[in-house]
Amino acid sequence: MAKPPSNRKKAISAVSSDSTLTDDQDLKENPALATINVTAVEVPELTEEEQRDRLHLERRVERAFFEAGKALTELRDRRLYRSTHKTFEEYCRDRFAHSRQQSNYLIAAADVYENLTTKRSQILPTSERQVRPMTKLEPEQQWEVWQTAVEVAGGKVPTGRIVKDVVQQIMERTQVPNTYQLGEVCQILAKDNPELRGKGGCWAIVSAVNEFSCTARVWDGEYAVGLQHLKSYDYLPTECEQMQLISDRIGRVYSDSLEETVKSLLQSLGKLNRPYLTAVEEKLLNLLESEYEIR
Repeated sequence: MAKPPSNRKKAISAVSSDSTLTDDQDLKENPALATINVTAVEVPELTEEEQRDRLHLERRVERAFFEAGKALTELRDRRLYRSTHKTFEEYCRDRFAHSRQQSNYLIAAADVYENLTTKRSQILPTSERQVRPMTKLEPEQQWEVWQTAVEVAGGKVPTGRIVKDVVQQIMERTQVPNTYQLGEVCQILAKDNPELRGKGGCWAIVSAVNEFSCTARVWDGEYAVGLQHLKSYDYLPTECEQMQLISDRIGRVYSDSLEETVKSLLQSLGKLNRPYLTAVEEKLLNLLESEYEIR
């Protein structure tokens, strides 16, 4: 009985410049004989309109964190959250799932970005993390750091790590000895530091002495404050102790849930430029302590 013909076809491939056909066995023994034909696909160049669109969209991506920071600043300063929330912190947490720190980072980063645009920099930050290390520097230092970081990155947008390293180098170069002491009473100078907004002129108690900054306690909590943003009142030790007591009393009463008039009163006590309370101020603070059952 004759065997029916097989329907299986042998794999063939053209090799080099001759027309010799190679069977499966040849390919198995010498795979190099096989050739792969690649079809070239022509990629059309962008039109002028597409180039403009690309540039416009890239700028929108780059400015996203800046726009967010500016929007948060306006929401906070105009208190546009007041119809639904008592505090800006609660509003950001509920509306954007932001912690207070995240919102402050974006607000501070927007200020840095805006400062860099005034210098007409050709390369600008594209994320908040790239500028976070610069937020506590003076405007001129921010510009110096950014230009150096761009150079280190080979003319491209630097990473946050590169920026942080450059900031550290400048801090080491301009290091000023920290002579503040625990319990010392200082005035906060908030100029060019958005994280200290609303604290300018306030007195604060030094609660920790760090290498380049101090942790200072004011009426609504503690803040890390750079040495350039502090000025000692040069009070006597007994006067510092008195201010410490006043600070503790204000801190026990103050909370974000207080009525605005009460908060304003406590904030005004936190901006005194003398180491004591007047008789009227003492009575008002006593009244608040009694009202809120502070012992």
